[in-house]
Amino acid sequence: MGKVVLDVSVSLDGFAAGPRVRPEEPMGDGGERLHEWMATDVAVRAATDARVGAAVIGRRTFDLGLKPWGGTPWPGVPSFVVTHRVRADLVGDNGGTFAFDGLESAVRRARAAAGDKDVLVLGPDVARQLLAAGLLDELHLHLAPILLGGGTPLFADSHAELIQTDSATGSATHVRYRVA
Repeated sequence: MGKVVLDVSVSLDGFAAGPRVRPEEPMGDGGERLHEWMATDVAVRAATDARVGAAVIGRRTFDLGLKPWGGTPWPGVPSFVVTHRVRADLVGDNGGTFAFDGLESAVRRARAAAGDKDVLVLGPDVARQLLAAGLLDELHLHLAPILLGGGTPLFADSHAELIQTDSATGSATHVRYRVA
């Protein structure tokens, strides 16, 4: 069975999005710069894409990401949106399905859908909830060489012991941790 993995780009000052997140700027002011590494560190991105079997997504990330993604974050890959506002499944324009559920049920369903592949987590709030609930297996951080000075903190008020398992450098520093 695959792992539940938070794979996220983060600024050196700990923000997963810039200030003033809004529909017209879903990554906040300057937040898109967090993903610039994807254009040059192609092997890192390809490895992530190859292992994703399902996604668990926070509701706010879903609301902000649906339009830019044009469907699910990975075409054809089932995505489970953690929410208290459950609704009928939504089929994205790219063939992927969004299902809406609570935290533990979303993870259980995503693990089943992913099979031997990993469940990737999108959204800082849901990532913190998974970490606190003991449902997060690994963190794959892509440290972008920028300071945003504000925005959405990735690990605000979170506590965990992490064991580094890998690191690589490119246009960002890529570090992997296992949650102890």
